[in-house]
Amino acid sequence: MSIDQQISEYYDKLLKRNAGEPEFHQAVSEVLDSLKVVLGKDPHYADDGLVERLCEPERQLIFRVPWIDDKGDIQVNRGFRVQFNSALGPYKGGLRFHPSVNLGIIKFLGFEQIFKNSLTGLPIGGGKGGSDFDPKGRSDREIMRFCQSFMTELQRHIGEYRDVPAGDIGVGGREIGYLFGQYRRLSNQHESGVLTGKGLTWGGSLVRTEATGYGLVYLTAEMMRTHKESFGGAKVIVSGSGNVALYAAEKAQQLGATVVAMSDSSGYITTPNGVDVDALKDIKEVRRERISAYVEEVGNGAQYHAGGNIWEVEADVALPCATQNELDGESAKLLVANGIRYVAEGANMPCTPEAVHYFQANGTAFAPGKAANAGGVATSALEMQQNATRDSWSFEYTDGRLHQIMSNIFKNVERTARDYGCEGDYVAGANIAGFKKVADAMLAQGVI
Repeated sequence: MSIDQQISEYYDKLLKRNAGEPEFHQAVSEVLDSLKVVLGKDPHYADDGLVERLCEPERQLIFRVPWIDDKGDIQVNRGFRVQFNSALGPYKGGLRFHPSVNLGIIKFLGFEQIFKNSLTGLPIGGGKGGSDFDPKGRSDREIMRFCQSFMTELQRHIGEYRDVPAGDIGVGGREIGYLFGQYRRLSNQHESGVLTGKGLTWGGSLVRTEATGYGLVYLTAEMMRTHKESFGGAKVIVSGSGNVALYAAEKAQQLGATVVAMSDSSGYITTPNGVDVDALKDIKEVRRERISAYVEEVGNGAQYHAGGNIWEVEADVALPCATQNELDGESAKLLVANGIRYVAEGANMPCTPEAVHYFQANGTAFAPGKAANAGGVATSALEMQQNATRDSWSFEYTDGRLHQIMSNIFKNVERTARDYGCEGDYVAGANIAGFKKVADAMLAQGVI
């Protein structure tokens, strides 16, 4: 049987076994497509059911989360933790609180996390978790009660040498604080390494807040450098206006770019003279208002577009930082027609397969999220190091470590793509480089 037939047969089996999980199917399909060249060159990676084991989580947890709202009514949500692969180290991956969360989305995120964590070069495995709880419109007390109930169950399954969650969409510093407080209460110990993204006064790390956005820009700068370009003078679109988007915009402008558009779920703003990031942070992070408020308060040539498509804006670099599958094939055509030259994913899988193929077919340099947005988890691992040694590093030192990690990730991805005959294909390079490190560890440790 040919390699193509083996992969196709296994994928068909996976679809039947994991019905109704399209995001998970999409993530696995992309990796398996890249692995065809690996299995052709290094056939021992097909031994011992390695691919099948890699695509099956080590553990999937689903649990009830009952809590009491401010009216005294009982609410019930569903919690998830998928511990996908621990060959390289303890499971590591964020918690997402959003009404769209289901098992398939958590599995997709956890599967991606395996390769992302592998690429950092740090000893962390892959996992992900969350709940269909929606924190929007809820009071701080309601969020606290939900987090306490969620952690009451989750605490049985995590630990600094077992599984180390962090934040993701809907889980910021406030939520991590409530989660950690309940863990500490139940465990009767200050096990600071059990969660990352903590406050600076109780075990957190400098740069963790900025890490995913900064890391995205550091890797994109490395990609641009291979084409003898830089952020200096570049026009940049950043979708979203959450943590990743805000700090990506900040770092891009620090490097000389002009961020010409940003968005939220209501629409987008065009900012031909650049974004006042501090003002937007106040609107989105402190006051939690819509992005339209930016135009009313800051002005400076900015315009608000209700709904619409941010990818219609002309730019040199696009950084999709909102959510999965936000940039489809039609939007990719718009970007290419408008002269886009670089696309790097700040969110997890924000570009559909059709968009990725169109970018690659039309000469647009494309960096996938498992490489480009690895800065957050890399700095979480640095936070774990500081917790383990009871140490605290300076902003400059930690930022330097992050910059070096992101530079190393790109160089590894670029080199691997070249070694396997697909130079310039950073999707294949990331998938193969991430896979090989995990696969080597799994083969060395036996069938477990």
